[in-house]
Amino acid sequence: MAEENNQNAGANGQAAGEQDKPQLQFALQRIYVKDISFEAPNSPTVFQQPFKPKVGLDLNTTSRQVGEGLYEVVVKVTAQVTHSEEGTTSFLAEIEQAGLFRISGIEGQQLDHTLGAFCPNMLFPYARECIDNLVNRGGFPPLMLAPVNFEAIYAQKKKREAEQAQQSGEQATQ
Repeated sequence: MAEENNQNAGANGQAAGEQDKPQLQFALQRIYVKDISFEAPNSPTVFQQPFKPKVGLDLNTTSRQVGEGLYEVVVKVTAQVTHSEEGTTSFLAEIEQAGLFRISGIEGQQLDHTLGAFCPNMLFPYARECIDNLVNRGGFPPLMLAPVNFEAIYAQKKKREAEQAQQSGEQATQ
C-alpha cells in the first residue's frame, strides 16, 4: 500500500511539473489575400506572337506579431514572364498571400523557424492557385509553379545572417 502511494505521488509530481510548462498551441485562424496584381502591358500584341515564355520568379516571406500570441505571416510571390526572344514583358502577376496564426508555448529560435518556414509552407499552395488563376484569367496558359521548400530557404537565410554577423564582427575588431 505504501508503495502504491509513493508511485502515485511520483506520477502526480511529474504531471504537476508538466503543467508548469506553457501549453503548446498552434492554430491557423484565417487565410486571406493581402495584395494582388496582374499586368499585361503589351497586350494585345503579345497574343499575336508565338508564346515563348521566360519566367522570372521572386519569393519573399515576412511575419509580424499583431497581438498576444497572434502572428501574421505573408508570402509574396512575383512572377514576371517575358518573351524569351524579344525581352518584352508578357505579364506580371503578384500576390501577397497572408495567414493569421495563433501560436503560444513556442519561443525564440523555434518560433522564428515556425514563422519563417512552417507557416509559409502552409500558405504557398494558396498563393500558387491564385497566381495560376490570375494568369489564366489574363488570357495566358496556366503558370504551374513548382512546390517550394521553405525549410531550405529558411536555412539559407539563417546561414547568410550568420555569415554577415561574423563579417561585421571581424570588421569591428579591425
